[in-house]
Amino acid sequence: MIGNSRADMRPHLYRQPEFRTGLACLAALGLSFDAWLYHPQVADVVELARAVPAATIIMGHVGGVLGYGPYTAKKDEVFGVWKAAMTELAGCPNVVVKLGGMMRRLAAFDYGTAPAPPSSEELAGYWRPYMGTCIELFGADRCMFESNFPVEKVGTGYAVLWNAFKRIAAGASSDEKRALFSGTARRLYHLD
Repeated sequence: MIGNSRADMRPHLYRQPEFRTGLACLAALGLSFDAWLYHPQVADVVELARAVPAATIIMGHVGGVLGYGPYTAKKDEVFGVWKAAMTELAGCPNVVVKLGGMMRRLAAFDYGTAPAPPSSEELAGYWRPYMGTCIELFGADRCMFESNFPVEKVGTGYAVLWNAFKRIAAGASSDEKRALFSGTARRLYHLD
């Protein structure tokens, strides 16, 4: 019921010695690793970050918060479990979080049942508890907004999405906004 883009994924992939050896090779080359899994698996990323502290790990999609399947109608419970896991992850200085990719997993809102696509104000309201928590835990220098397009087209448009991010970051300083919207990504992906 909870699928992923790869059919050959196995539990605890990040614990495998060959995976960690590969991650160490990435780190030696100055490259980062984008981790993508679901909130019940965040402990695997914590363990990996501690095992290979020289590696820069970028946790995708706000930590993969789920809101469907066995997680349906358990929003508060899921949020508590997710927040505890993300708090532990934030203690790993080699981990950064991408803020986005929340549309398909229905953690904040079931977009498929809405009579119309949400406005940027509505999206910001749905996502702020998650993204705001990440910014608070990791700091702006360890967070970056992500569009996750074209996947997000299932529930929103590109301009609405980025306007929602602007609303979420409205209270941030200009330096924090620079980090969230470009600086963190530029630094980690060597875009300068």
